[in-house]
Amino acid sequence: MASLTAAQRREQARIEYDAFLKGCPTNQLLDRISDKWVSLVVSALAPGPLRYSDLGRKIAGVSPKMLTQTLRSLERDGLLTRTVTPSVPVRVDYALTPLGQNLALLLTAVKDWAENHFDEVAQARERYDAETADA
Repeated sequence: MASLTAAQRREQARIEYDAFLKGCPTNQLLDRISDKWVSLVVSALAPGPLRYSDLGRKIAGVSPKMLTQTLRSLERDGLLTRTVTPSVPVRVDYALTPLGQNLALLLTAVKDWAENHFDEVAQARERYDAETADA
C-alpha cells in the first residue's frame, strides 16, 4: 500500500475537521472568532481601513491592551493587515484581507441581528426571570 504524500495527509485531515472536538484546530478557530472584540473589530473594519485611534474610538469600552491583542491575533490569523506609514507621529492603518472580508459578512450579520433583536431577547429574559422568581 502506497503511503500518502504530505499534501494528501493535509487534505485528509481537512476533510476530517470536527469543530465539536476540543482538540480540533477548527474548535480553536471558532473560539477566536466568537470573541466579542474580534467580532467588533472585524465589523468596524468591514467598510474599509481604519487607524488604531479610530478603532479605539469606534469600539466603546475596548482597552488599548485588548485592542492591541485583538489586532495582533487577527493579523496572525491572516484576517487583517497592518500598514505603517512613516510620519510624525507614525500612522498605522488596519484593513481586512480577503479572508477577513469573508468573515466580516458573517460577523456583521451577527452584530446586526443582535442590534435588531435585542428588544425581543430582553423581553424573553424578563419573562423567564419573572417565571423562575415565582417558582
